Amino acid sequence: MKRIQHFVPHALAILGFILVALVYFYPVLQNKKIYQSDIVQYTGMAKELNDFRAKTGEESYWTNGAFGGMPTYQMGAKYPHNYIKTVDTWLRFLPRPADYLFLYFLGFFILLCVLKIDPLKAFIGALAFGFSTYLVIILGVGHNAKAHAIAYMPMVLAGVILVFQKRYVVGGLLTMIAAALEIQANHFQMTYYLLLLLGVIAVFYIIQIIKSKDYQDLGKMALTFAIAGILALGANATSLMATAEYAEFSTRGKNELTLDEKGAPLTSSNGLSYDYITEYSYGKAESLNLIAPRLFGGSNNESLDEKSEVYQYILSLGASPEQALDFAGQLPTYWGEQPIVAAPAYIGVIIFFFFVMAFFVENRKIKYALLAGAIFSLLLSWGKNFSILTDFFIDNVPLYNKFRAVSSIQVILELCVPTLAILGFAAFFKQTKDVQWKALLYSGGIVFGLLVVLYLGAGFFDFKGAVDSMLDRSFSQMYDANFSNDVLRALRDDRKTMYQADVLRSLGFVVVALGILFVFYKDKLNATLTVIFLGGLMIFDLVSVDKKYVNETSFVNAREVEEPFQKSPIDQEILKDDDMHYRVFEPQLGMSNARTSYFHKAIGGYSAVKPRRMQQLYDYHMSKGTMSVFNMLNVKYIIQNNQGKDLFSLNPFAMGNAWFINEFIVVDSPDAEIKSLENLTPLDSLDTTVKAIISRSDYPEIAKEVAHARFVVDTLQAKIELKSYQPNRLEYVTNNPKEGVAVFSEIYYPKGWKVTIDGQEANMFRVNYVLRAMQIPAGQHKIEFVFDPEVVKTGSNIALTSSIFILLLLMGGFYFEIKKRNQYRF
Repeated sequence: MKRIQHFVPHALAILGFILVALVYFYPVLQNKKIYQSDIVQYTGMAKELNDFRAKTGEESYWTNGAFGGMPTYQMGAKYPHNYIKTVDTWLRFLPRPADYLFLYFLGFFILLCVLKIDPLKAFIGALAFGFSTYLVIILGVGHNAKAHAIAYMPMVLAGVILVFQKRYVVGGLLTMIAAALEIQANHFQMTYYLLLLLGVIAVFYIIQIIKSKDYQDLGKMALTFAIAGILALGANATSLMATAEYAEFSTRGKNELTLDEKGAPLTSSNGLSYDYITEYSYGKAESLNLIAPRLFGGSNNESLDEKSEVYQYILSLGASPEQALDFAGQLPTYWGEQPIVAAPAYIGVIIFFFFVMAFFVENRKIKYALLAGAIFSLLLSWGKNFSILTDFFIDNVPLYNKFRAVSSIQVILELCVPTLAILGFAAFFKQTKDVQWKALLYSGGIVFGLLVVLYLGAGFFDFKGAVDSMLDRSFSQMYDANFSNDVLRALRDDRKTMYQADVLRSLGFVVVALGILFVFYKDKLNATLTVIFLGGLMIFDLVSVDKKYVNETSFVNAREVEEPFQKSPIDQEILKDDDMHYRVFEPQLGMSNARTSYFHKAIGGYSAVKPRRMQQLYDYHMSKGTMSVFNMLNVKYIIQNNQGKDLFSLNPFAMGNAWFINEFIVVDSPDAEIKSLENLTPLDSLDTTVKAIISRSDYPEIAKEVAHARFVVDTLQAKIELKSYQPNRLEYVTNNPKEGVAVFSEIYYPKGWKVTIDGQEANMFRVNYVLRAMQIPAGQHKIEFVFDPEVVKTGSNIALTSSIFILLLLMGGFYFEIKKRNQYRF
């Protein structure tokens, strides 16, 4: 009975998390779904994959719906024996996005329980963590994989701490399962940042072990982590191996080119460029919005109201109230250093207050490890604004240059600070009156003093944003310089007002928190009510900010999410073409929108891991309108916008699915290969039908063989046609009196494609920088391209084996723990 009673508060906490998640996102109970911009793009990208799966019940690991063709490994591909995915699905049983909010709560609750925080305070702490503004806003914009990975971070940390506390069985099992779930979330940047934090935590514990000279336990800990890590990786082997294989060919891989599209030398050939990595770098002062949300103007979508200086100024010029409000609502209040900010990364000023208090009331030394993790992530989040550290990591730390948006490493701070805050929150109630008074005095003085300095220090800022110069030019051209100066002056006054208002807001919350604690200190309020009042204040502080950015207006009818793109008359006309396989391009969308992919096989798309060579082809040629490139990619239709009206044109030079060539142009390098394509203009597009470019550096033997070869192509008799199309299986028939070389308007990808001629294995190679080509003997033949990647088969076998071992270890672990408790009881 006592055991059951012990679990009752935990069960109630979990039920509370379910209720809170559903209440916050209550529109899900009305059959509505949150409209997430990134998920809309994913829906477009994955349309062909999902349609094929629904129609055939099979899984295709290749799609031609985006970027001319690419693997589906980062589009929700389903792998055999992915049992850890099943566990994750069980945990995410609530409607989205309530499922991720619930995971935030659950993971952090487990961490706090491991740190021996009682269930009520752990419940409050979990809510505070989950309602951290950044964690809520990423759900609003659709960074689901990021949210997914963040949600499992506390659980992994909890397992690691248990192992370092010598609870090898429970800690090892929790680390194993949590790490497997973390990896399965499929956001490697967040997992990478978690590993950096775990490195900090490990250093802390190792130092403690060395000081105590308890060296024999290091081996046990290392073995436990090794087993947990290997099996967690093994359970996700298919996804990891497939992603690693594709990464080599994505924009995250090594660049073969040495010159950019303008002919200038490239500064980096491995990973992302420095500017791309550090584009989203937090300003040093801007980081203070962690404790006062709109210090730097909030988000890019903040709206000024009737109380604003801009509104009053426009009204004074004779505009109507509606005109003045509309004008004021379009001006950017954000004046920080990042290009786009959906919301400030506010962690809550009450959380910060207890974070400071922890250093006066919490005796456990883990507080220093958590502090180190928070400071470490804060410094790295400054990116180019703290270049000494950032440059060192980019140049020397493995894989760091594979990820962009360095500001997002603040998620580590947003894990460490609330953890330490709740440790301080809980420890305060265990201290003597003397210690409590000192803690109130010192922590209150520090936080209150910091906020006062911020308020008084408003005069040190000019409240000018990076966008102001563009606004100045625009207003000066449209109106005059005086109007521009007056509007920008009013806008900066509004930014200052916003700054001061939110500092005062934070001050108010701190004063109320101090008041509640003082009343408790004077024995006028019991501990339970004090905890509840402070918890309510903590959550109210966060939720009142969250609701400004993600609320009921973020939800729409389910159909708008499930079918985010509406078929236009242009799409309908193009879809009347009964050719089974051709491509469509919308120049105005470029390579960063998946609308086209939803209806057609597209050249563009939306992905953080685009095929590198296709992106390069776009940068070097397609963005400049080099039609020969569109022709060889079989872009049959081009949709353009003219004065707000969509029009489409049929490209008569689109070269179809495959063709025979007469000769090769042999070049010496990838630079020469991609550059050679620019000489093939529409006026000599016939050349692309009879010539192909091959790089000697990639295919020295083939290049040597074909350098002076000529292939006779009888234009009347030589035929090659696509007879059957599926995204992962292409069937051609060919009839050529002579031996020849065929070029296919399909993207070359060397891994996973199996090519046969009349059932016999054959080889393909790359030409024209991105296309497939192969030698075909004379006569009539059947050619098949089948995408059947070995990496999926190998990975699935590893995943199955690992899952079996995980199950056996779980069963053994539970048996061991039950047996140990029974022995202890008797």
